[in-house]
Amino acid sequence: MSDTTIRSHCDVVLIGAGIMSATLGIILKELQPDLTIDIYERLDNAAAESSDAWNNAGTGHSAFCELNYTPEGSDGSIDPKKAISIAESFEVSRQFWAYLAQKGIVKSPENFIKRIPHISFVWGDKNVEFLTKRFKALQANPLFEEMQFSTDFAELKSWMPLVMEGRKESEKVAGTSMAIGTDVNFGELTRNMFQYLTQMEGVNMYFGHEVKKLRQKENKTWRIKIKNLNDGSIRKAYPKFVFIGAGGGSLPLLEKADIPEGKGFGGFPVSGQWLKCTNPDVIAKHESKVYGKASVGAPPMSVPHIDSRMINGEKQLLFGPFAGFSTRFLKNGKYSDLPKSIQLDNIMPMLIAGYKNIPLTKYLIEQVRQSPADRIKALREYVPGAKSKDWVLERAGQRVQVIKKDEKEGGKLEFGTEVITAADGTLSVLLGASPGASTAVSIMIDVISRCYKNEIKTPEWQAKFKEMIPSYGQKLNENPELLKAVRENTATVLKLK
Repeated sequence: MSDTTIRSHCDVVLIGAGIMSATLGIILKELQPDLTIDIYERLDNAAAESSDAWNNAGTGHSAFCELNYTPEGSDGSIDPKKAISIAESFEVSRQFWAYLAQKGIVKSPENFIKRIPHISFVWGDKNVEFLTKRFKALQANPLFEEMQFSTDFAELKSWMPLVMEGRKESEKVAGTSMAIGTDVNFGELTRNMFQYLTQMEGVNMYFGHEVKKLRQKENKTWRIKIKNLNDGSIRKAYPKFVFIGAGGGSLPLLEKADIPEGKGFGGFPVSGQWLKCTNPDVIAKHESKVYGKASVGAPPMSVPHIDSRMINGEKQLLFGPFAGFSTRFLKNGKYSDLPKSIQLDNIMPMLIAGYKNIPLTKYLIEQVRQSPADRIKALREYVPGAKSKDWVLERAGQRVQVIKKDEKEGGKLEFGTEVITAADGTLSVLLGASPGASTAVSIMIDVISRCYKNEIKTPEWQAKFKEMIPSYGQKLNENPELLKAVRENTATVLKLK
């Protein structure tokens, strides 16, 4: 074991080798090429946790089909705001990926993004009424103008034959479809981005390295202690800016950073599993992402869907995810993660949020107790002719939902993403899960606007943002002509036509 401490003085440290760090790293280097960046990842390769295709519950969240993004109010009205915001953010991501493809930063976009219809499917009078109202609320917006709605059995069968096979034509059903939906392999995209980023001057990547301590010095720079998990040696980094994008591992690191803005945050881990189809004939019959309505109390990552994907060049068919509970914060984490995260400043918000989310606890207990027969029964609601011999259970990723202090309620469980930034802009931390990866570019622009307040106002940075994201500074949902031009360009460059 070496006792030698290696010291690194760099501008930026990125913790975690997922889609968020990759996105932020490339944007910063495009804005300021002379920046020096160190990237630390505790595993042996990039995108091995939440960004990996097998672990990522949402491959291409654009709010086209995810019903939980359009909640129904007590008066029966549909609130489309969150869906519109996510769809807008996804268009921003697509523009950035098109920029990467045009510059040759990411090779062969067809390896990480493909066109596939996004379909919502429901049954029963109440749910059909909900989907009808949702369709009307969304289609009025330019982002969703191409959405189709149908209650016609034959038409729905043409959209999703596997889902309609074996159903009675008398059953009351409805669906919406967005033909311009996409399937995104964020693991493939992330690894491509890091491959480019690490070839740039001033960028160093360290796999098998775990951040043990981080403290801010009096001069506002950070002192970070990192352990090499392969030989036990210690590194110390002294960056001006730190970004923590370590998925479920972000909360413990936020606590170690000990900034006032991070007080009161806790985490509630939710694990997942997939049913994976092993029958090539069944896999070939389905060519869409079909989302249904979540059970009462279910977290957003557990919205049931029958999902056609391309993973490592092979077509796959998944159903789920089935939720579970584990005290680990990462798939490759430790069972002590949750207990160790409980501190004096977050124990009350966590207890209050837990008490107010008893339906979620009940739902998770039911999910954990499910038998193989129970899972097949759930699958048959979407694929009536499913045979148990054609499906195997696969472990999916681990998510940590955010719990935070709330002045009115004392503690609140959040299902979105949360960006916590130090007042001086020297540290930013991303917590949460959904919609995550799909909105990574918008989230990282937000991080930059908070942490590089002076630089982002300069003509040079503004011009570069416009080059990377043509709609930068404008709202696509308020500008149909710009939206049309942007969609046509990204579809051409990303080979989606």
